[in-house]
Amino acid sequence: MGLDDESREYHRQEPPGKLEISTTKPTNTQRDLSLAYSPGVAAPCLDIAEDVSLAYEYTAKGNMVGVVSNGSAVLGLGDIGAQASKPVMEGKGVLFKRFADIDVFDIELDTDDPEKMIESVAMMEPTFGGINLEDIKAPECFTIEERLRKEMNIPVFHDDQHGTAIISGAALLNALEIAEKDISDINVVFSGAGASAIATARFYVSLGAKKENITMCDSSGIITEQRAEAGEVNQYKRQFARDIPEGDLADAMEGADVFVGLSVAGIVSQEMVRSMANDPVIFAMANPDPEITYEDAKEARQDTVIMATGRSDYPNQVNNVLGFPFIFRGALDVRASEINEEMKVAAAEALARLARQDVPDAVVKAYGDQPIQFGPDYIIPKPVDPRVLFEVAPAVAKAAVTSGVARNEIDINRYVEKLEARLGKSREMMRVVLNKARSDPMRVALAEGTEEKMVRAAYQLVEQGIAEPILIGDADAITRTARTLGLEFDPTIADPTNEGQWDHYANRLYELRRRKGLSRSEASHLIQRDTNYFGSVMVDSGDADAMLTGLTHHYPSALRPPLQVIGTAEDTDYVAGVYMLTFKNRVIFCADTTVNFDPDAKMLAEITKHASDLARRFNVEPRAALLSYSNFGSVDNQSTRESREAVQLLHDDPEVDFPVDGEMQADTAVVEEILTGTYANFELKEPANVLVFPNLEAGNIAYKLLQRLGGAEAIGPMLVGMDKPVHVLQRGDEVKDIVNLASVAVVDAQGRE
Repeated sequence: MGLDDESREYHRQEPPGKLEISTTKPTNTQRDLSLAYSPGVAAPCLDIAEDVSLAYEYTAKGNMVGVVSNGSAVLGLGDIGAQASKPVMEGKGVLFKRFADIDVFDIELDTDDPEKMIESVAMMEPTFGGINLEDIKAPECFTIEERLRKEMNIPVFHDDQHGTAIISGAALLNALEIAEKDISDINVVFSGAGASAIATARFYVSLGAKKENITMCDSSGIITEQRAEAGEVNQYKRQFARDIPEGDLADAMEGADVFVGLSVAGIVSQEMVRSMANDPVIFAMANPDPEITYEDAKEARQDTVIMATGRSDYPNQVNNVLGFPFIFRGALDVRASEINEEMKVAAAEALARLARQDVPDAVVKAYGDQPIQFGPDYIIPKPVDPRVLFEVAPAVAKAAVTSGVARNEIDINRYVEKLEARLGKSREMMRVVLNKARSDPMRVALAEGTEEKMVRAAYQLVEQGIAEPILIGDADAITRTARTLGLEFDPTIADPTNEGQWDHYANRLYELRRRKGLSRSEASHLIQRDTNYFGSVMVDSGDADAMLTGLTHHYPSALRPPLQVIGTAEDTDYVAGVYMLTFKNRVIFCADTTVNFDPDAKMLAEITKHASDLARRFNVEPRAALLSYSNFGSVDNQSTRESREAVQLLHDDPEVDFPVDGEMQADTAVVEEILTGTYANFELKEPANVLVFPNLEAGNIAYKLLQRLGGAEAIGPMLVGMDKPVHVLQRGDEVKDIVNLASVAVVDAQGRE
């Protein structure tokens, strides 16, 4: 099946299309319905009649964007009409929701009359918090947007004009940094003089380019003052008419620093590229085929050619999805009256800054596991980079406030936390821990310090002020890796191979293990050759506050050295592995998922206490349930008796200050109707958020099923019960997982201080 047929099948699958409406409030009872509609809905209606701003509090207006088109300039398809444009507009709605959690109604207006479009859209202002104009041909699109911006008191944004301008503007800032050129000195040539090209040229001027250094070409050649005076160009092209001799695109490109293509495929030759200035910047953005192919542009020159296209199969894709969702997110959240030039510049600068940062593993994996770092082949972030929301939306919101078009002021730091909560509960929960960690960064030993992921994690921990990482391993190898990755930081390194420097560590290990059959020479060998033993002794000796390991080891072999050296906490006999699973509106902690095969009652009670303490580090008040296939004695055997006995031990323990009950089935523990309806007389009055499994097999199976089939995000495993903070990663974890667990370790160490 070809791509076209596959797409047809994708769109026609039940239910047809790509969008649906879902409710956000309970509608299960008569009471719910009376609140949602008549008679209860009258109260907010009357309030809004008195104060229209309350529509943002009582309705979805503040998170609702209208995507409006008449289908007159759809993608590369041209004027296909309003009805045929609907799949594209639905797709736009999908992108708004997927990347910025913005709800959309797509509106297709069957008219080519600009006045009718203006009138129709303006009348919809009560419905929406913003309007995204889409796929409207030039020059009508200029008139429609300009008029609507004046007549409406909500943001109106024509993405075809400004989206490409903002994204390519970000790419331009970084390309010029690499080429070591000043934006005020560059000569820019445009191929194409439609809505997108004119808006992009205007935006480059906002970024610092000089208008007199911009040469624009349409299908008839260079737009000159002579042509303008002869009436050959419209009023929008006329603003970029230059007092230079007439000529074609080849003439314009000679000596140019930057080429911007928003025209047709194959219009630029290698000879034209060779005529440009040194280290040229070429943005060939015609879709689906660029003005010159990536390969031809690169082959045309011996110096550095910085190339961008609109295609995803080449480096530096100029993709509007990097802009509009996040620009609207920032604008909506401060209730901006418009999206002005200051907000657009802020978005471009935020994107440019982000491209200079280390790239998350998830993004690297999405692009074939090829190295991605700032340079000629990476000057703008990838469209799937989740950090774009947290960089662009706050920058836009701040610019709206500063420029005076915001009707709400926000605390930027708190705002980032709200944005993270939109993308999932796990980000919201980790933000709690990250903020705690930043308040007092601690020393974290990274046992596998020569691993690229560990080096990148160390860089992020330093950059974000989360911890003071200590990379354990060969110093030359670590320094080389950091340099290769382009990470500009001076890592703290502990090199075990330095002869004689770590004799006191070998002595300490020998002291701890000599009665376990370890000789002094064997202790010295382990310190020099096994970074897990080295890191464990480092923490035991107080030279580090916490330790992470396990990235390249099996879990048991990574856990063994810290257990032998550091051991369990005082009055604690057992350690356990806990996963935090986050759902859309719920968080649960699952224990034990990684360590104890068949725990008895005492072990289960201890694991419950440790897991509940961990929940509190995430600002979650624990409600614990010991799980079984039995409900409160309905089945009596050795397994169920262990859980019941553990509950009794916890009830008798004066230090246990949280509700705990069991044994109970999993649905009893987490479904409120079962818990409070059938078993209302027991200790848990609300669904449990700490689930303790009867054995390792059950715990491991359950958390993986919840993660894979239940859509939960998993953070962990977090090791509890150790005398000092130690966490064992899962083999192959990503950099973000290392940073998250390091943050948990820092907070753990803070608590112990």
